[in-house]
Amino acid sequence: MSVRLLPVVILFLSLWTEVSRGQPADPKADSRSSGQPNLIFVLSDDTAQGDLGCYGQQIIQTPHLDRMAREGTRYLQAYSGTSVCAPSRASLMTGLHCGHCPIRGNYEVPPEGQLPLPADTTTVAEVLKSAGYATACAGKWGMGYFDTPGSPLKQGFDHFFGYNCQREAHSYFPKYLYDDDRQIKLQGNDGRGIGQTYAQDLIQNDVIKWIKSHHQEPFFVFYAVTLPHGRHEIDDLGIYADKPWSLSQKSYAAQITRLDRDMGQLLQTLEELGIDQETLVIFTGDNGSSFAPESEMGSLFKQADNGLRGYKRALYEGALRQAAIAWWPGTVPAGRVTDGPWAFWDYLPTAAELAGAPLDADVRTDGKSLVRFLKGGDAPTRDYFYWELHEGRPIQACRFGEWKAVKNGVQSPIELYNLEADRGESENVAESHPEVVQRAASIMDQAHESDPNWPLTGKTAQRQQSEKAAWQATRQRREQN
Repeated sequence: MSVRLLPVVILFLSLWTEVSRGQPADPKADSRSSGQPNLIFVLSDDTAQGDLGCYGQQIIQTPHLDRMAREGTRYLQAYSGTSVCAPSRASLMTGLHCGHCPIRGNYEVPPEGQLPLPADTTTVAEVLKSAGYATACAGKWGMGYFDTPGSPLKQGFDHFFGYNCQREAHSYFPKYLYDDDRQIKLQGNDGRGIGQTYAQDLIQNDVIKWIKSHHQEPFFVFYAVTLPHGRHEIDDLGIYADKPWSLSQKSYAAQITRLDRDMGQLLQTLEELGIDQETLVIFTGDNGSSFAPESEMGSLFKQADNGLRGYKRALYEGALRQAAIAWWPGTVPAGRVTDGPWAFWDYLPTAAELAGAPLDADVRTDGKSLVRFLKGGDAPTRDYFYWELHEGRPIQACRFGEWKAVKNGVQSPIELYNLEADRGESENVAESHPEVVQRAASIMDQAHESDPNWPLTGKTAQRQQSEKAAWQATRQRREQN
């Protein structure tokens, strides 16, 4: 071969290799580092474990989530951060259980929003952003208004779309949403009932659009869907319109099926973009159902038929165990059902490991990486799980091995249950196991870190005044045209 032709041949072979591998010729077209998966965490609002067909629901239809479970792994003991909105989200974002987390209740702050995350908090988004990820949050935030350190745009997210304030998220036809920190008015809505513009449609569209514009780089989406939290408003009752039920029952069922439809569209988008095998999607809920088993919803949809006790604002298993599905074709085992336990505070170290981003020594987490567990291994071992909640009187709970302990107030005795023998927490065996009760008391004392905002004696006068002012500000906003 002529020496003069050799460079031409080498160039041709290089280009042919790139084409044959299906790689873009422009190296800037895909900035993903080797092995960095996309991460999407979908958090529904007030879903019961029993709301999904794959968890036993017989009436409400959830075909896309059921498909996700068939193609991925379904978890029977996935624990939320606690049993109401803001602290459960904060536990997820910070990798801390609610004995250490800076937000441990729905602390309202005027004129709009909730108690903010402190400036020195490390969030999942910040960890991933430092590893080169594009980051977006959509739906309901509830951890700080835009002029506070808790703004999503100051906690690691490049983009935000949705509701900043949890209370505003009770309306599905709100007067406004936020695009980043810019308030956008919604046509035909007054925030006081059914209007013309359904907020969830705008939020879903924003998520899909953002993913399409960032799919050539590693990305993280925290998608905090407001469905099916009350008020149970929806623009289309769909397949439930002619059911012989109350309007509330039809609306709730339609909300769940709308959530399912949107999850189907999300998975379809990943497949169409060809990034499904590069993307881990986790779907779960922020706390248990808001309905008692004997309520209008509970008696029809029978979410409590799984035998778990309790619902939202309690710390029994029915309030803490969530429907949870992991989907990552080719990596997460398909069709697996596991009772290995994990909790929201495990997500931060999990995301860090997947992104190849070792945590700095000063980053505190109570979590364990779930990477091996996600890929088919055993759940990580740990000394205990711990929860507390500051709504009304503060309550605490912990689980270690087969034992679950619940303390419903600082002056209340510790209740003790053996979950292996009594998953429904129906028989308090505290009297016959004093040594186990003592260990539970020790865990509760150790796990609760003192914080002036969250005393175990109850709401502070400052919090009561703040929440009163926040409610007044909300009423004024809703009365304004």
